[in-house]
Amino acid sequence: MLQEVIVVEGKSDIARVRLAVDADLIATEGFVLSERTLEAIRYAYEKRGIIILTDPDGAGERIRRFLTERFPQAAHAFVPREEATAHDDIGIEQASPEAIRAALAKVRTRQFTPQNEFTAADLWRAGLTGMPTSAARRARLGKILGIGYGNAKRFLERLNHYGVTREEWREACKEAEAEDGN
Repeated sequence: MLQEVIVVEGKSDIARVRLAVDADLIATEGFVLSERTLEAIRYAYEKRGIIILTDPDGAGERIRRFLTERFPQAAHAFVPREEATAHDDIGIEQASPEAIRAALAKVRTRQFTPQNEFTAADLWRAGLTGMPTSAARRARLGKILGIGYGNAKRFLERLNHYGVTREEWREACKEAEAEDGN
């Protein structure tokens, strides 16, 4: 059983995550969190720690940001968008147990003092901005690094806030190039 409590968006997400791992879970039931739900999350955060595992869509990102502001030392797990999509629906409830386990194996914690290791020039050199294939490439690297998908600005923020090292970056770029067949 995981020590941390996993925070997801809904009851369907809870059911799907339980197929993947043995863990306690809390559902936010959307963006407007009740005081009772916030108290349950706060208690879990203080006693055991939490892992935020929201849907890889706009609503999920808003919930993640909201929770991160309130619980800055929370851990984060990201299921890639393509692994959380089925029947024209995007969400953790659509992800396979393997995809959920893979995301939880790459949990990241946001750093209080962000590093300034990466710049927009790094994204440009890696083809992550300014090219027709940039979005797909960011999605692939986000999956490899365990930081999820984001536009160029958000991706750069995650690189610098989730403790990605230069070595991890180089290895992820090599892996993505190998997948591309370059």
